Amino acid sequence: MDAQITGATSRFSDRILRFLERVKHRVVRTPAEREAVFRLRYEAYIRNGLIEPRADGRLHDQRYDEAPDARITMTFIDGELAGTTRVNLAADESAALPSLAVYPDVIAPRLRAGNVIAEFTRTAARLDFSKGYPELPYITLRPAYLAAEYFDVDFAVATARAEHVAFFRRVFCFDPWCELRDYPDFTAKVACMGADFRAVQERIEARYSFFRSTAAERAALFGPLVEAADASSQVSGRSRFKAEANAAL
Repeated sequence: MDAQITGATSRFSDRILRFLERVKHRVVRTPAEREAVFRLRYEAYIRNGLIEPRADGRLHDQRYDEAPDARITMTFIDGELAGTTRVNLAADESAALPSLAVYPDVIAPRLRAGNVIAEFTRTAARLDFSKGYPELPYITLRPAYLAAEYFDVDFAVATARAEHVAFFRRVFCFDPWCELRDYPDFTAKVACMGADFRAVQERIEARYSFFRSTAAERAALFGPLVEAADASSQVSGRSRFKAEANAAL
């Protein structure tokens, strides 16, 4: 049975690797891109009965979308927007981190210990693409995984509805950190899940090779690894993020 599971996983990974040739990831840069993401989120969340209808037809979290340490990603298939995920980064309790507001007893101690956290949140996909591409959840979350590596985080975190807990456990090796709780402006209860990213990274990429990336791909998506002022000194994403966070204090 183990061999069968391993073989099936390998074939699935190979299929997604081939599929990635049609995929492009990008971080939101323009107002038009932001609006496209907010409307895509709204349509996906309304379709699944997760939020109440809104007159403007958009799902915009001002505190978390506008935070300097937020990265809103877009995933395109054959040039069309298919999905989106937001990554919120935090190095201390002053950061705008969604999970910190709902699960302070779980998240705050890790931040006080000096850890950097990346939270995967606001994942959404277009209905027509979801029906046609079973790979879409993996592809849409791939930029969040790349962000965790680029910023060299200590913990990767996600808030998951009950029906998604098994997915995050299987794919990202996340463990539930608490029981399901009420979530602001959300119709379903949500659990906080997470993992020591460095401890599980090798296991994840051995199982799902399409999560592997090059330094060049991560830099193109989230920013250069080399400071323009000193091209000879390699500056990691973590160092850049920690410096920016400290400068904001």
